[in-house]
Amino acid sequence: MRIGTAKAIGVILSMIFAGGTMAKARCGVDEVLVKGRVNRTPLKSKVRVQLVYEKGAGESGEATIENGAFSIALEFLTQRRRPVVNGVLEKCGRRPKDVIVTLMESDPQHEVYRVTLDFAKDFVMADASAYRLRSELVLNGAH
Repeated sequence: MRIGTAKAIGVILSMIFAGGTMAKARCGVDEVLVKGRVNRTPLKSKVRVQLVYEKGAGESGEATIENGAFSIALEFLTQRRRPVVNGVLEKCGRRPKDVIVTLMESDPQHEVYRVTLDFAKDFVMADASAYRLRSELVLNGAH
């Protein structure tokens, strides 16, 4: 009787362990692509992009300006809530609320220009997991 009970417990534990390690996240990773150009680019400048969610700041990235243009791609997890057990009650659909784009001059470092974009209004799905701006973004580098 004890051997049968121990064997049953072993089988149950191995199923729990295997289920936990083999469970896949149901929510994916999406990407926000911010492309644009800068009029009158300040010397030694870069563009910074920050994703902002309902609960605060999220992913960010920077790019240098080349020939007056820039492009920054940021990935973000669409998962809103942690799964309780093996993906059960997992919530997907997390999206940024705003996207802040800042033109920074490097020497001395200071903000030259900033624009806050509304994610729902200013971005469109480019494919199943990527978003891009609806129209070209132009930053003004003049002081």
